[in-house]
Amino acid sequence: EVQLQRRGRLGAGWGSLRLSCAASRSILSINTMGWYRQAPGKQREVVASITRGIGTTYADSVKGRFTISRDTVKNTVDLQMNSLKPEDTAVYYCSAHLGYGSGYWGQGTQVTVSS
Repeated sequence: EVQLQRRGRLGAGWGSLRLSCAASRSILSINTMGWYRQAPGKQREVVASITRGIGTTYADSVKGRFTISRDTVKNTVDLQMNSLKPEDTAVYYCSAHLGYGSGYWGQGTQVTVSS
């Protein structure tokens, strides 16, 4: 089992935001960690993920602007979001999947980008 705790968000300058999520166990034991988002009236979609032994993947809409990273000492996974656009407005969720069974979700974080 994995519990994911939202660690908050940090504004790092105009148009940038960093989301952080902490796992209750070593993230080295977690197959995939990622960030999803859900905009009003839309389905939840994957934004970025890190898969053990494979690396990182990004949604086309955020490539070049968002960066997912993990800290294996702190057991955290962060999402650095730069050049934010109004269409990035959504509730963002941290996720973890052990590679078997169901995945786990953290609390959502509202991100609102105004034009």
